[in-house]
Amino acid sequence: MRFSDSFLDEIRDRVPISSVIGQRVTWDRKKTNAPRGDWWACCPFHGEKTPSFHCEDRKGRYHCFGCGVSGDHFRFLTELEGLSFPEAVERVAAMAGVPMPTRDEREERREQERASLTDVMEMATRFFQDQLQSAAGAKARAYLRERGLSAATQQAFRLGYAPDSRNALKEFLAGKGVEKVQIEACGLVVFGDDIPVSYDRFRDRVMFPIPDSRGRIIAFGGRALSPDVSAKYLNSPETELFHKGNVLYNFARARKAVQKEGTVIAVEGYMDVIALAQAGFDNVVAPLGTALTENQMELLWRMAGEPVLCFDGDQAGLKAAWRAADLILPSIQPGRSARFALLPEGQDPDDLVRAAGADAFGAVLKEARPLADLLWMRETSGGVFDTPERRAELEKTLRDLTARIRDESVRYHYSQEMRERVHAFFGAARGRSQRQGERGQGDRGRGNWGA
Repeated sequence: MRFSDSFLDEIRDRVPISSVIGQRVTWDRKKTNAPRGDWWACCPFHGEKTPSFHCEDRKGRYHCFGCGVSGDHFRFLTELEGLSFPEAVERVAAMAGVPMPTRDEREERREQERASLTDVMEMATRFFQDQLQSAAGAKARAYLRERGLSAATQQAFRLGYAPDSRNALKEFLAGKGVEKVQIEACGLVVFGDDIPVSYDRFRDRVMFPIPDSRGRIIAFGGRALSPDVSAKYLNSPETELFHKGNVLYNFARARKAVQKEGTVIAVEGYMDVIALAQAGFDNVVAPLGTALTENQMELLWRMAGEPVLCFDGDQAGLKAAWRAADLILPSIQPGRSARFALLPEGQDPDDLVRAAGADAFGAVLKEARPLADLLWMRETSGGVFDTPERRAELEKTLRDLTARIRDESVRYHYSQEMRERVHAFFGAARGRSQRQGERGQGDRGRGNWGA
């Protein structure tokens, strides 16, 4: 039986590789860093006394630095336990709580069709890249130069240009033998019952290919060059390949960099990702034109236990940070949370590194605040707590927030943390009120983030 890539990816993602291997080895306590998903043991494939066998949950891979064996969940079970590949898949699926698929010829055909669609997307990517270097792409090249992106950066991210034509891409693909239904299924043209002739979705735009976790192009983002276009940024529609709430831009590249950097950074847009990569920050990803989703947060946690969520320095950015805090709060666990980096007012990461360099962004990252700080900031900053009722309301709000945490241990420590903050805060506020009263001043008990 042939298993679809999506099924294998799902069960691999649900089961930490350490859970599979841990049934056959004893982890070394000194070298292992469990909260980071970094595990060491004596190799089960060859005899040794010093642990040189390493597995990493974020990558879902193992490697022995002694004998050189390496692989994933399934290879470990087939090579060490002698299981057949289907038996190994069945074992991991049971651990994941996912039922084994029945043979479905329609699903197998869909899998083949998806593979052919990725071929079409690759052809479209190369077309856009070629157009960027053509005479028609002069305006796009000028725009990218103005944004400070080098030729090497443009090539690394495979940037391109969609010409100002209703059928340039459609005709190019048709000339390569791509069928109309495939072009439509990739979301590359606008079509419908009320549209007599389909036309290219992306026109006169700088093109940003969006890869999946394996580096295959599954969608595009396009930045309009004309100021008259209503949508400055345009993403591919949802397709068989692309579900934007499940994708992080630059995921595959960032995952490789996380091992060196120790964490992953999420920013708001793909121009920010590219500008930061050029400035030396390779461990950066971005959602695609939407607020961060639960599935995207799970992707971040796969890479790092405490990702840094970076938000633009304006009111909209602060509100986005608060939404993200509410999103992740129920799911935090020991070794699984987030930190929040808030940029200077009126700037995004691209602005900051162009104006002040990489060190300025590094300084913002160093000041990243833990989740507990951000929640406290939101509930107290600018508030007035000058009566027992208002102080009680704040305490109730904080209790309700901590009650949303599903993990019992973390919930306990958050409750304790918030109680201590409240006691210190109200003591300081009452002290200020008394001093202000002595000077005949009002404004008693006003909340202060720095208190």
